[in-house]
Amino acid sequence: MTTPHHPIAIVGGGLGGLTLARVLHVNGVDAAVFDLDASPAARTQGGMLDIHEDSGQPALRAAGLYEEFRALVHPGGESTRVLDKAGTVLLDDPDDGTGGRPEVDRGQLRDLLLGSLPEGTVRWGAKVTGARPLGGGRHEATLADGTSFTTDLLIGADGAWSRVRPLLSDAQPAYVGISFVEVDLPDADVRHPVSAEVVGGGMMMALGAGKGFLAHRETDGSLHIYVALAVPEDAFDGVDFTDTEAGKAYTLEHFADWDKSLRALLADADGPLTPRQIHALPIGHRWERVPGVTLLGDAAHLMSPFAGVGANLAMLDGAELGEALAAHPGDTEAALAAYEEKLFPRGEESAAESAASGVLMFGEDAPQGMLDFFASHGG
Repeated sequence: MTTPHHPIAIVGGGLGGLTLARVLHVNGVDAAVFDLDASPAARTQGGMLDIHEDSGQPALRAAGLYEEFRALVHPGGESTRVLDKAGTVLLDDPDDGTGGRPEVDRGQLRDLLLGSLPEGTVRWGAKVTGARPLGGGRHEATLADGTSFTTDLLIGADGAWSRVRPLLSDAQPAYVGISFVEVDLPDADVRHPVSAEVVGGGMMMALGAGKGFLAHRETDGSLHIYVALAVPEDAFDGVDFTDTEAGKAYTLEHFADWDKSLRALLADADGPLTPRQIHALPIGHRWERVPGVTLLGDAAHLMSPFAGVGANLAMLDGAELGEALAAHPGDTEAALAAYEEKLFPRGEESAAESAASGVLMFGEDAPQGMLDFFASHGG
């Protein structure tokens, strides 16, 4: 059989890869997207995202989807609360509709991007397991089913453990010292009214030294909770999180002296607990220009989530790469050089900001660090 060839191949159908494909399409350029999921509905896409006016929103404008995005905004979602471990509300900043970071459901945003692409753009169930250079900027990518394809331009939008990154860099993500246990409280106003009141209409942070509860209300009325713990990398190894009660018991031990209303965010959780270690690439990760290949989003600059910029950066990366390619027809290397010139400093600045935010959130004086941060930013 003849090996398929695609002039532009995007590995990864997350927000960044789809934004790139859409901006290319708007500019009359075709691309093929390869995603490991079996279908668009193969897994849930996470919780709420705040879409920033200096990154995610310009990306959606470049994609011609800004008005459609505004229709997805969750009213009241920008409200922010900060509590201490006693459950005392120390900051309550309501959403008055004038903020620059409106909240949307990640899954709905992904569906918007998917629906804006021509049928067949995304190849589902296509897990790229590796890639090798063929010379002249061309590459061959191998799929998990044993098939392969070739491409003139290979773009790694495949996240933290990118299979494209080794073509450019030996860097590997490292554990940042914080782990999450994720849980959900569905139909919160009816089934979990106390928790619904604690979280409020948007985002809530209850913080202490080395631990905390980060929660937000989703568009379906559920609460999504991230229980954060500063623990060693192997701390969860002996915990069977598939045993929900055992997972709850282990995690709640860390919050023995916290208010009952906060402990209930975990104790009353419905369904499974999802443990998640937080990893990041080295701050300032970059590479020398390699013909015919580049990265975007977490593949390029994986960072901790504590500044809330990862998805926004991935979308901006995708939009700017798409615009650079459209602006340099026939000169892919000029496009990639122009793209990476802005990518690297932006990624470094945001990664440093994210790391610093983690220190503020879980430092010895928590939650004072975050209160000071909001005060200095007009929060």
